[in-house]
Amino acid sequence: MNAGLRSAGERVEGGRSRLMVLTPAFPPAHGGVEVLVHRLAIALEGFEIEVVTPAHPGDRRFDEGSPLATRRVARRVPGRRARMVTLNAAALGHALRFRPHLVLSAHLITSPAAATISRISGARTVQYFFAREIIGKPRLAAFAATRADVAIAISGYTASLLAAAAPHATPTVIPPGVDLPPDRQALPSGRPTVLTVAQLKNAYKGHDVLIRALARVRERVPEVSWIVIGDGPLRRGLEDRARAAGLEGIARFLGEVSDEQRDEWLRRADVFAMPSRLPGEGFGIACLEASAYGKPVVAGDVGGAPDAVADGVSGLLVDPGDPGAVADALMKLIADPELAQRLGAQGAERARDFAWPVIAERVEAALCPAGAPRP
Repeated sequence: MNAGLRSAGERVEGGRSRLMVLTPAFPPAHGGVEVLVHRLAIALEGFEIEVVTPAHPGDRRFDEGSPLATRRVARRVPGRRARMVTLNAAALGHALRFRPHLVLSAHLITSPAAATISRISGARTVQYFFAREIIGKPRLAAFAATRADVAIAISGYTASLLAAAAPHATPTVIPPGVDLPPDRQALPSGRPTVLTVAQLKNAYKGHDVLIRALARVRERVPEVSWIVIGDGPLRRGLEDRARAAGLEGIARFLGEVSDEQRDEWLRRADVFAMPSRLPGEGFGIACLEASAYGKPVVAGDVGGAPDAVADGVSGLLVDPGDPGAVADALMKLIADPELAQRLGAQGAERARDFAWPVIAERVEAALCPAGAPRP
């Protein structure tokens, strides 16, 4: 064992275990993984936590207001691969100082550092899996799954992908959590409003299908409105397609907005729609967030979305490649406010089972299983 690291069996002052969180995705960057890692780290209150993550524009202001000890690395390192190598190397350096008892690798690409820290220190490791990274890097996924003490898959779909890459892995399925809003009372929108919240960098999110679907909805509900929150390289092309489809004045691309503005639109919207298709969506955190606000959801019946949206309970699952099916689902909810309200209310109740304190307890049980001495 490296003399610079204590074994996982030693206790820290006050009885709190030191937990190192390794992640390439963390606020102020936007995205589902970023939200998951940040909320989980805050919810794991019983640990002394240090987060190791890349630098990002605006991170100094964000970190100053954060309760988490955050170590930023890889500033001004050119190239994605070089940044990830630097992140893993920096994690090892921070581990020599922090001496973690537990390591949570929040993404596949930090698994080499997690495995090395575990080998030289005996720290217990937990590895997160989402979806696309398993498809893109199956050999690394197999390595990560076999080296970690626990593999966490965020959905049944993710677990099936991991099983194909690493047949001997036995992942634990723990979904992402959600923040329960202090006030989810609906705000007036003035017109039937469909909301989509997603980064505009992955075509699988289904914005293109929504454009074709909303063109059909407009024929029956001319006053319909589509609010799109999120930004990315696909934005200009999607705006052009929306205009070509006759959605001028109907589709509003707002780009990145503050959390407060996003939450306001979640309260104003009548329906949340994100018909993601394969191979990308490991779960669909945005769908769960919409449910927490009492909004009925239209999502694709593929991937991890069925874990986030219960068909006929919190929303409607449809073929995400069929604009007609998406349009019919939107029309069904717009034309039947009673159905929309019922699905929204059931979704809000269901979201309680995904509240971050509940999910954090499950992750903590994976970090420190019952019957094992707590480090």
